[in-house]
Amino acid sequence: MFSYLNNDTIAAIATPPGKSAIGIVRISGPDAISIVKSVFRGADIDKAKTHTIHLGHIINDDGDMIDEVLISIFRKPSSYTGENSIEISCHGSTYILNSVLNILVSKGARLAEPGEFTFRAFINGKMDLSQAEAVADIIDSENKTAHHIAFNYFRGGFTAKMKELREKLIELVSLFELEIDFGEEDVEFASNSQLLQVLNEIKSEVKNLSDSFSLGNVIKKGVSVVIAGKPNAGKSTLLNTLLNEDRAITSKIPGTTRDFIEDNIIINGISFRFADTAGLTHSTDEIESKGIAKTLEKIRMADLVIYLTDITETTSFELKDELNIQNITKPCLIAINKIDKVNSPEKEKLMDSFSSAFENIIFISSKYGYHIDDLKNRIISLLDLDKYTGDQTIVSNARHYNILNNILSSISDIEKGIQTNLSKDLLTTDIHNILNLIGEITGMAITSDEILNNIFGRFCIGK
Repeated sequence: MFSYLNNDTIAAIATPPGKSAIGIVRISGPDAISIVKSVFRGADIDKAKTHTIHLGHIINDDGDMIDEVLISIFRKPSSYTGENSIEISCHGSTYILNSVLNILVSKGARLAEPGEFTFRAFINGKMDLSQAEAVADIIDSENKTAHHIAFNYFRGGFTAKMKELREKLIELVSLFELEIDFGEEDVEFASNSQLLQVLNEIKSEVKNLSDSFSLGNVIKKGVSVVIAGKPNAGKSTLLNTLLNEDRAITSKIPGTTRDFIEDNIIINGISFRFADTAGLTHSTDEIESKGIAKTLEKIRMADLVIYLTDITETTSFELKDELNIQNITKPCLIAINKIDKVNSPEKEKLMDSFSSAFENIIFISSKYGYHIDDLKNRIISLLDLDKYTGDQTIVSNARHYNILNNILSSISDIEKGIQTNLSKDLLTTDIHNILNLIGEITGMAITSDEILNNIFGRFCIGK
């Protein structure tokens, strides 16, 4: 557990390792201002107002200047941590940053543990637990949509929903407990039908949040898309076209790709990892067989499969047999490639044949880029990624998802209890269990050091 209860002052380098133009050292705690004052030559920061910046120098014990710096002062409670805090902006030399940090430690600060600044913000009521977790997600976000989801968490969108559910339950359980206290008076303050009505409202909201996790998790970690199909169907060319660069080697010789090649692109603000894989065929070649085995493994792990076929080499009946053999269980978009090689009258006939046989199908030319934008849009719609509007609350945290499912399970237990005429004192115990679960999300009822350490331990040092 963090040694915060000692009421000490912590310091850390807040910018990533390596050379940069600017680096930042953070310090927070009751002695933050006095420690920095002892090594800073410039304005009298004892008298400085909060949220002000001051130019000066950091001096070592020998009186030598370490660097010219800017000091940003944040006085409690109007700081990130809720404590007196200072950020020292200096040149981004590793030597300078470590020298500044070391001199702060020598004057009484302690090296911060990972996530300890945000932990103090949580302890001091600057944010709840779900918002604190969102800080890590904001830092980790690598695309626009993941950032929107994380920032909505951070702004308290998820917290607001949890508080609303919690208040409804507290109001109801208070009436139940009041009724229990006046049990001898034979007075009913709240009926089971009222409880069921509230539970249905909560269940509907929690179910929506829980169901959103499949979308949120995909957006957060990036969408894995495997390009599969027979050898020489144009898989490598399609990858190169999607990436707009020659990432994969292309050749008319079948079986050029023996291993998978992956790269990332952003589509509509969402990260996608596209993998070009070895052609699916029967082979006695040991290396090619290993490549095919890797392809099948990638398909099992993918969020979506683009199954590519050459319109000049395969009929709709043959493609059906191929897909039956592969038994792809993941969402699959069938891409009929090389339509540039077919003349118009014959093309229309072939396209009608394929369209009548398959539902999720698109006709493309990966070589010339025909309908590639349509392909991207079909991927988005097939995975329901177009449902995200940017302002709704989407659950992307696995811990929250598990707790939401536990809440649904507890609601189910209460509903069964009502059906079997369970006493209200026992129903009240079950309601308290739901309140405790909500508390595990927001931190309102957190007492487990193990949970807190697990959450904040994954933060970077300095945050």
